Amino acid sequence: MLDIHELPSLYLGLTRRLTVWIPPRSRTKRVDRFPVLYLNDGQNLFDPARAFAGNTWRVAETASRLVRSARIPPLLIVGIDHGGVRRGREYLPVEDSQNPTATEPLGREYAEFITREVMPFIARKYPIARGPSNTGFGGSSYGAIAALNTAMIKPGRFGKLLIESPSLYVGNKYLLRRATSVGRWPSRVFLGVGTAETRNAERNHETVAHVLELEQILRRSGLGPRRLHVVVEPGATHSEGAWADRLPQALEFLYGE
Repeated sequence: MLDIHELPSLYLGLTRRLTVWIPPRSRTKRVDRFPVLYLNDGQNLFDPARAFAGNTWRVAETASRLVRSARIPPLLIVGIDHGGVRRGREYLPVEDSQNPTATEPLGREYAEFITREVMPFIARKYPIARGPSNTGFGGSSYGAIAALNTAMIKPGRFGKLLIESPSLYVGNKYLLRRATSVGRWPSRVFLGVGTAETRNAERNHETVAHVLELEQILRRSGLGPRRLHVVVEPGATHSEGAWADRLPQALEFLYGE
């Protein structure tokens, strides 16, 4: 079941659509309060009619299957629409020299929008379990950067982080530099990337290298195999299809027992 909400935002200065997936009954005991996963680029998660090139992450189908088979507990998944032409500005903490629309970045305002407006709104509307261990955030590409940046700005708010194909090159590896000084990371982090993200072999190598660099930073911060899972998928592209294919293992790692 999907609920649709229009949430006015003071931090972004506009109204943003939220799509909330409500889980089916599972084979396990009844759950009174649900863990929650917030995902960026809400247009691309559920509905092919709204998704980029008609392809979605297949979130509802995948989560329903995992809940019904008791691979993960029932949880809410909140898709947060991106801002269209403002997407780069909202998601990035620094400008991207390769994208002329990603100027005057609003990354800090976006972090406030998520934690001060979206999360309290969901808590008022739905019976969610509180605390970082029950709260996840994620996204892909620029959306992954927004999730990672928000987790850095708001340490202790999220216990689970889903990072797919992150654009870690932005700002001359700005987030990788910042990550070395982060004192508190989520308890579980899933990192995914493909080896064929672009049509440029050199750029593909760089993209994977950046993800592996982030992995090493997290490992040095104390994230062992129970806290950090990294997937470098041969031949996988920078696409909703690739992120959909990795979603089952991401959800199981982040929310499974």
